[in-house]
Amino acid sequence: MLKCSDMKKTIGGRRILDSANLTVEAGKLSLLIGPSGSGKSTLLRALALLDLPDSGTISFDGRDYKFPLSDKQAPPKPWPGITAVFQQLFLWPHLTLRQNITLPITLRYREERTEQLNEFIEMFSMKDFIDRYPNEASLGQRQRVALVRAFMLKPEFILLDEITSSLDVEQTAIILSYLQKLKQAGIGILAITHLLHFAEEAADVIYFMDQGTIVEHGDPSILLQPKNERLQKFLSVVKQAS
Repeated sequence: MLKCSDMKKTIGGRRILDSANLTVEAGKLSLLIGPSGSGKSTLLRALALLDLPDSGTISFDGRDYKFPLSDKQAPPKPWPGITAVFQQLFLWPHLTLRQNITLPITLRYREERTEQLNEFIEMFSMKDFIDRYPNEASLGQRQRVALVRAFMLKPEFILLDEITSSLDVEQTAIILSYLQKLKQAGIGILAITHLLHFAEEAADVIYFMDQGTIVEHGDPSILLQPKNERLQKFLSVVKQAS
């Protein structure tokens, strides 16, 4: 289980996370929705222990990390147990897309996993661009590479920030279908998404975030019968825009 409790974070004098509480369970797909600027990406970065919160607790692998850490505590390093894919993708520009995938695997596991990579190349139609450099590929192609890199690390928990934003309908369907396979394999998934139809059909738990706080959560029925007034307004605006 990956869990955060009473998590707070201030950036540039602005409170981004305000007592946020969220749980990602193994073998379940949790989706995080909310308006732009509500703190969703900051929450993911904190859960991945990449940008540590100012206060609160993150529980992972049977351990509780209470923030701020004491001077005697080393910053936790959960990778690749917790692996995240952000919108920025963070690909190395001097490596080919294939090398961007294989380098972390060989460094971490001392193996190449060539057969598995070939399966992903076929699954996500990457054959025509896998040996290009990032600046020679489209955003959607780079997005697929970042996802495959994360999948091949075989994390216990995977955190995804709008990972289908630059994909076409076909590739989006393939990615979302693969997330179901990851869930069945026991991997816990937390994904930020704007795809409410996907949330209704596939999520085990939906979290709605506003102004740095999780204000409502539950199964997909909360999208049909929201109790929180702010969630009601958010859903109304989204439906009008669609």
